[in-house]
Amino acid sequence: MQDKFVTETARLEENLIKMASLVDEQVTRATTALETGDWEICRGIKNKDKEIDAYDNLINTQCENILALFQPVASDLRFILSALMINNQLERCGDIAVNIAQRIKKTKDQHALITESKIVEMGKHAQLMVKDAIDSFIRKDTALAHTVLANDEIVDKLNKEAFKILVAKMQTDPASVEAGAHLIVLSRHIERLADHATNIAEDSIFYVEAEFIAHRHKLKKNGDQNE
Repeated sequence: MQDKFVTETARLEENLIKMASLVDEQVTRATTALETGDWEICRGIKNKDKEIDAYDNLINTQCENILALFQPVASDLRFILSALMINNQLERCGDIAVNIAQRIKKTKDQHALITESKIVEMGKHAQLMVKDAIDSFIRKDTALAHTVLANDEIVDKLNKEAFKILVAKMQTDPASVEAGAHLIVLSRHIERLADHATNIAEDSIFYVEAEFIAHRHKLKKNGDQNE
């Protein structure tokens, strides 16, 4: 029975890593297109998302079967629970990569405004957060996970700056309203991408250290802002 459990968890981890690799590729392609203004890089992102969705269903089923058949405890149970949570976050990251690609198509001629509003910089930070969050889980590296949590504040700050810059541009240049509206939504997608990376990092810490810290850093940040 123990050998069967080891085999099944190894298959689960293998599929989770494959899914994470696909998501990382999708996010990297979307952010590269954002930086270069070359929308052709985004071609195929939507179709590739179907493969991510298939892994999402497969991993959920694997986790449910392992829980039902083996009733794991302690670190084994934390691994299964973390796999379920991270799987959900990865699927959402894949969806956001598609959303980003769609907005890039609509703003591909606004590269100067994208650069001015610091959305490129914001996208690079979020993409790195996703990569580091995935690596923190695979390597069981909680130090890297905490780095992801800290970087979330950088993305939040850039998101607020982008909003202010774009609103100001739209107020002074009516011709930029449509593009500005798309870029505000794009900025929001990137901010959500960073949030999901943060959640993956929190789940990694839970798995390795048996410490549940979900939302703690954001609650602390909000508390500091209210003082």
